[in-house]
Amino acid sequence: MYLDYYKLKTKPFQITVDPKFLWLGEKHKEALATLRYGIVDNRGFLLLTGEVGTGKTILINRLVSTLNIDTVVATLPDPDLESMDFYNLMADGLKFNRTFDSKAAFLIALRDFLYQSYANQKNVLLVIDESQRLNHQLMEDIRVLSNIELQDRKLINIFFVGQQEFNGILNTPQNRALAQRITVRYHIEALDIKETSQYIAHRLKVAGSSEMLFDGGAVSEIFKFSGGIPRLINIICDHALLTGFARGIKKIGVNTVLECAQE
Repeated sequence: MYLDYYKLKTKPFQITVDPKFLWLGEKHKEALATLRYGIVDNRGFLLLTGEVGTGKTILINRLVSTLNIDTVVATLPDPDLESMDFYNLMADGLKFNRTFDSKAAFLIALRDFLYQSYANQKNVLLVIDESQRLNHQLMEDIRVLSNIELQDRKLINIFFVGQQEFNGILNTPQNRALAQRITVRYHIEALDIKETSQYIAHRLKVAGSSEMLFDGGAVSEIFKFSGGIPRLINIICDHALLTGFARGIKKIGVNTVLECAQE
C-alpha cells in the first residue's frame, strides 16, 4: 500500500525470514565466526541462544549457506517429537531414503553413514531449532548420537538453537551430562540504539529507499518500545509507514511511532 508513496520496491519490514534483508552487526559477525569455528573444527555440540525475534534462524541459515567445507546438513525446525519420529525426520534430512522402526536400526545406519562421510571428507551437521522444546528423553537420545566418533574426531556436529530458557533446561541435574559436552556457546543479544538505527536504514536501503524515512526521535522511540528485538522493530516500523502513508507524512517522527507502538 505504501510502497509507491515512499518509493520502495518491496516491503522493508516483513517478519518473514528473507536472506536479502540480513543485517550483520559486530555481535552477529562474532557469532558467525565463533560458530563456524566450532563446525569446521568438529567440536561436537554447539549452542546458540537468544530471545524470541533476535534473528537466530536467519543467522543460522547464513552460517550454513556460507560454510566453505563440504557439509551434509539436516535441520529440524521443531523438535517436539517422540524418539522414533525424531530419528526418521533426521534420516530424511540426511537423505537416507528409508524409514526406521527401531532405534537400533537407525543408529547402525547412522554409524555407517558417518563413517562413509568421514571417508569422503564430508562433515555432518544436525541443526535443532527451537531446542527449548526438547524433552529429556530426546535430549538423552541426542547425547548418545555423539558417541559415534573416532578416537581423535567427532563425526557429527549437533547444533542447538533456542531461547534463553534452554540454558536452564541444560543446567538441570538430569541434563548435566549433555550440557558438559557443549563446547561452543554463543548468546545473541538484542540490538542497542545505534544498531537499531543501522538495522532500520539497512532494510530501507535493501527495499529500494534512497533516504532514511525515520528521524532520530522516531528511532529512539522504536528502540525503547522494541527493546532492540528485530522482529518487534519490524512490526513497529511497518505499522508506522502504513500510518505515515495514510496521513501524508513523508518522514516518520516521534508522534507517529508513539501512536503505533501503543496500539
